[in-house]
Formats: sequence, C-alpha cells, structure tokens
Amino acid sequence: MREFQLKYGCNPNQSPARIFAEAGELPFRVLNGRPGYINFLDALNAWQLVRELKEALALPAAASFKHVSPAGAAVGLPLEESLRRVCWVGDLKLSPLACAYARARGSDRMSSFGDWIALSDPCDLSTALLIRPEVSDGIIAPGYAPEALELLKTKRKGGYAVVEIDPDYQPEALERKQVFGLTFEQGRNEQKISEALLRNVVTRQKDLPEGAKRDLLLALITLKYTQSNSVCYAKGGQTIGVGAGQQSRIHCTRLAGDKADIWHLRQHPKTLALPLREELGRAVADTVVDLYVSGNEADVLADDKWRDYFTKRPEALTAREKAAWLASFSDASLGSDAFFPFGDNVERAARSGVRFIAQPGGSIRDSLVMQAADRLGVTMAFTGLRLFHH
Repeated sequence: MREFQLKYGCNPNQSPARIFAEAGELPFRVLNGRPGYINFLDALNAWQLVRELKEALALPAAASFKHVSPAGAAVGLPLEESLRRVCWVGDLKLSPLACAYARARGSDRMSSFGDWIALSDPCDLSTALLIRPEVSDGIIAPGYAPEALELLKTKRKGGYAVVEIDPDYQPEALERKQVFGLTFEQGRNEQKISEALLRNVVTRQKDLPEGAKRDLLLALITLKYTQSNSVCYAKGGQTIGVGAGQQSRIHCTRLAGDKADIWHLRQHPKTLALPLREELGRAVADTVVDLYVSGNEADVLADDKWRDYFTKRPEALTAREKAAWLASFSDASLGSDAFFPFGDNVERAARSGVRFIAQPGGSIRDSLVMQAADRLGVTMAFTGLRLFHH
C-alpha cells in the first residue's frame, strides 16, 4: 500500500487528505478503524520515542501522545502500590509492557484523555486489558498478540484505530515539510541520546546515581519528540510532568512542575482514600481527583457538589498538608530542550523535588544558573545538545 485516505486533515474543512509514500510502500498496516491526520502525526512521533527509549534503556517502553506531544512516557518497571491505585490498575497482573503504559498514562491522566498510544513491543493481552477501559483514540505497535488485537477491536464500538508499524523501517536521512506552499528540508535528528551526554557535570554536586541517569535519558528522549520550548520532569522510569510548546522557558518549567506536583499529590494518603462513587467513569474521577489536590481547601466541595462524586464528604487536603507532602518528594530529574537563561528555572524545579538536571548549556548566564544549582544542592550536567522539535 502506497497511500491511505484520511477522513480529513487537521480540521473537518481540510479535505481531501491522505498519507502516502513518495517511494516504496507505507511502513504500516491499519488493522482496525480509520486513523486521521492528527492520529498519524501522534502515532509516528510516538513510535520514534518508544523505539528510542527501548534502544537506550533496554526496557519495554510506552507513550501516551496528545496533539503531537507526549502527555507521558515510561519504561516497564514494576509499580508500587500507590501508583497501582493512581493508575487504576486494580489487581490486574501486569507484564513489563503493561507497566510501561500504566506509568505513561498515569504521568498526566488529565492530558492523556483521548490519547494515542505507542508501544515499543508487540501488544500483549495484559497491556490490552489495561487499555480497554481507558478513553483512547488508537494505538501503534510493531505487532499484536491475537487475543490482544481482538480485544482492542471492541473499543469505540468497533472503530478503535489499530496500526501495526514495521519495526525495521528507516526513513531517508533528509526530511521535508511544507508550510504555506513552500518546502523546508533538513537532515533528520538522528543524534543518539546516551550516558555520554551526562559526563560534563558542571556543579559542585557531582553525584549522579544510576536511577537519575536513567530518568535524565528518559527525559531527554521525551523532549526530542515534544513541541518546543519544552521541559520534562522524570522519576522512577517515567515522566511526571511535561511542559510543551511554551514561548518562555520558565513557563515550561512551571507548567511541568505543577504537573509533577499533582502527580505526587495524587499519591497522598488522603487522596488515595477519597470515597469516590463507584459509578463514576475514570475520566470524571480523574477530573475530581485533580480538582481535589489542586483546589483551595476553603473552596473544596464547599457548594455541596461533593454529593455527585463522593459517598460522603471527604476531608480537605490543607495547604500545610500539601506543603509537607511535596517537601518529602526528592530525587526527581529534569531535562530541558534548550539552555536555562536564568536561575529561576532551577529554583522552580527544586521546589518540585528535582535534584538532577540535564540541559545543553551555552547561555551567557550559565555561571548564574550553576550558582543557583550549587546553592540548592542540585547536580547539573551540560549536554551540549539542543533538542528543539517543531
């Protein structure tokens, strides 16, 4: 197959629309449903991300994509009990690949609503069972176990998009993009992200544990496929906050840091004990939980809307309790796709438990940024590699 007809382009008024190979065959097969223009943008970017994560970290990888940026990405490490509850895993027995997707989806469940899923390995039944109840538009993987494929075909009233990618496909070294009738051409970003990028530690604090190295590489690879400007927080083999497409670096850092805080607050004992009504769908429950952890304690459920969501009125999570819980969070890692122009980025990151940073360096204020890291006990490496993606 050399081309695939799409329902429409980015918007319904943009027709006709198609995806096609200028030479040879398309490197994928559509096994179910009818993916759209944005679906394929998500699928092809997400596939590159998980393929590179697996190559770099030798673990199964998964990503949850929305609007051409990852809402979450992760590798297949086991989930502790609090994360199993946050990710709505229940008592499911999870394969390493399923663990990767649970983590990726759980990084930012609000943003992952209606996601496109990418898996580095063939989708097994364990992962399909995890995907089945989630609101998702489609999936791309290098293969599917027969029972997993049959289950996925039942989603969205049989219209769930399932794409099988050729894992051996390699595109040409040059890539092209059209804007306003004009064609841009550039070399593909084939820079391999490895531990060699973390050798230039520029701060007084030099410790860089193996877990931090893994998380920094995960953050950097995630940024390689995230719309710039972008910053990524990571911990435990998964992203916990991605700030994408902001014009200001500090706004990226704040946005991603706020998401990391919510991720951590979702694991607070009071949050885990919320008496949610069983009939709530996951999407509604996720929204209620996010409002609970991010709301002002004086306003939480003050208007009695709690009756719609809870079996009884829960205790508010106080500002003091939030501060204490967040203060207990440490050893997070952060990657930035370009240099930090000011030390305020380091200061904001440290408030969300960041102790390890990888960024390109090269700002005229590098010395001030390094001073901020030294003052806060943060280990920072200059990678020398910018990772803009548009």
